[in-house]
Amino acid sequence: MNIQVKKNNYFFNKWLKINLLLVFFIIIIGGLTRLTDSGLSITEWELFSGLLPPLTETSWNNYFDLYKEIPQYKLLNYNMSLNEFKVIFYWEYIHRILARLIGLFFLIPLVYFYFDKSVSKEKLNICFIIFSLILTQGVIGWYMVKSGLIDVVTVSHFRLSLHLFFAFLIISTIFWLILNNERKKIKSFFDFNKKKGLFLIFIFLVFVQITIGAFVSGLDAGRIYQTWPLMGETFFPNDIVIKNFINIFDLNSHSLVQFYHRIFAYFLTTYFLFLSLYLFIKKEKKLYNSLMIVFTILTVQITLGIFTLLSGLNIVLASAHQITSVLLVFSSIYLYYSYIK
Repeated sequence: MNIQVKKNNYFFNKWLKINLLLVFFIIIIGGLTRLTDSGLSITEWELFSGLLPPLTETSWNNYFDLYKEIPQYKLLNYNMSLNEFKVIFYWEYIHRILARLIGLFFLIPLVYFYFDKSVSKEKLNICFIIFSLILTQGVIGWYMVKSGLIDVVTVSHFRLSLHLFFAFLIISTIFWLILNNERKKIKSFFDFNKKKGLFLIFIFLVFVQITIGAFVSGLDAGRIYQTWPLMGETFFPNDIVIKNFINIFDLNSHSLVQFYHRIFAYFLTTYFLFLSLYLFIKKEKKLYNSLMIVFTILTVQITLGIFTLLSGLNIVLASAHQITSVLLVFSSIYLYYSYIK
């Protein structure tokens, strides 16, 4: 019996890690889908259909005809050929197929572990929360796509940020569960006190910066002011007129959103240096390696962000910038986990 329990716990851990990789991969694919403006190529949800790509010319033309009905085609891509459409179609198709694969791959083993009862109830409860987040993420994905089918040529940047936020919430929860499972501990993420609050604030700031980054991506705000450290010839974008207090919260302003993304990167870095100084003063030597990992990833992340901008939004650099944001979340969570007794 003990041998079987050990085997099931071993498979449970492997299953979690594969799910982590799958979610990591879909975040990358989702980012590339956005960067290639492919997200509106499939204009219907196709919850139970669309498992196979179009296999005939007629089927391809049907999908293309549906795409021709939305503003993105009429206003931006009216000269697009069928072969060009196939490229953006496949990016969105792969994104949707991978999402379905993640849902099934998470659900089926979860049902087995639930009835087998070899995995603790606490861990399974977290798994059911993760699965509910995955289902919610699917609905948010379609809610996001719908925003770009009428009147506008792209999806709502607010809905895009919500979609990305849930992806990071899912992958972060899986990562925390893996840490607990490998160390045979049940550390609670939301275990507040003053000292732990310093770490939680940092993680929160990382999530806020990622959200603002989604605003930048959704608005294509990186296409303006492709200079650094100044925005053009000034620190604050000179095309913005602040007439009243409410104007500074205009998250529909391309220039203002890019400015906030820059400023928040500086603020995030300053806070991390403050946190590091605090831990050095307290001689938390067990955290030094974790701190160095966070510092390295944060430095790479900022550098990639700058060069992505200066390169005119090079797709490789932009994708790498997003990938390192996931690594930054992992490293910041691991730093916090290492601190908890």
